[in-house]
Amino acid sequence: MSVELLNFIETVLNGLMSGIMYSLVALGFVLIFKASGVFNFAQGVFALFAALTLVGFQTGQVPFSHLINELFGTKFHHWYPEIHSFLAIFLTILTMIVLAWIIERLVLKHLVNQEPIILFMATIGLAFVLEGVGDLMWGSDVKVLDVGIPSGGSVWLENATIGLASEGSEYYGMYIDVLNVWATVIAVFLVTALAIFSQYTKTGRALRAVADDHQAALSVGISLRTIWVFVWAMSGFIAMVAGIMWGTESGVQFSLSLIALKALPVLILGGFTSIPGAIIGGLLIGVGEKLAEIYIGGLLDIGAIENWFAYFMALVFLLFRPQGLFGDKIIERV
Repeated sequence: MSVELLNFIETVLNGLMSGIMYSLVALGFVLIFKASGVFNFAQGVFALFAALTLVGFQTGQVPFSHLINELFGTKFHHWYPEIHSFLAIFLTILTMIVLAWIIERLVLKHLVNQEPIILFMATIGLAFVLEGVGDLMWGSDVKVLDVGIPSGGSVWLENATIGLASEGSEYYGMYIDVLNVWATVIAVFLVTALAIFSQYTKTGRALRAVADDHQAALSVGISLRTIWVFVWAMSGFIAMVAGIMWGTESGVQFSLSLIALKALPVLILGGFTSIPGAIIGGLLIGVGEKLAEIYIGGLLDIGAIENWFAYFMALVFLLFRPQGLFGDKIIERV
């Protein structure tokens, strides 16, 4: 097998793995959009807040310690040395559920039957508030997140693929990050569970009813507030998973909130209302970015194509199929 073909396969595989990371973020957007019909601008900050909270629980950091010490002149930074990652994840899940309840009580219940643009603006405000609260609670320094998921290149895969190259060629094996393999397995499990939940459970059908018409859902006895708390809690859980993966790869820092921007092309390609579409859209974006960077960038001698190629793909889809691959086609009768 030629080295060029092996490099192409490696590029595609790495693109698929990167796309899964984008899909994990996009799943949270899809859940909120299906329940409220609004794009949740705060989803990226959800991932950041969940990752910050997880590291805080792991290390035993006292929330708001910097503020407390500044106000009272104390030096109180940690409750305990550290705790096991599984317990920290469980406490983080509880925190995200409580956060969903607070959001519903303070924000969402006052916006029932409001225009989607009002809800969208509310999520923008919520994003900045959560980012500020996260800074006050856990500090703004870059944090190391380690929950025991291995990372780095797969030595087994490198050794297994060295022999595939033609004899005499200088080929050192495929590089695939083990962390991305874990992300793939987790994403497949999540999308399967969410698809089954959405289609075959009573709560899933209620969620779709709320998305179609708030007033009609209320008239048949569906509790809009309960659905919103549930969906925002689920979205927070998915944000935590995405935050773990991205935080393990690049550290927990406030630029983590910008991963929401990477989810935009994914949603445009897959459709804002489709859970499987979030996965397919992420895979297409991931592969498209990698291939464009290696081949188009190399051919035209242009760098950093990977940073903007996803938005070019999204623009093409908006022109020819604005509802995305799996989105519902909107038909208006006049």
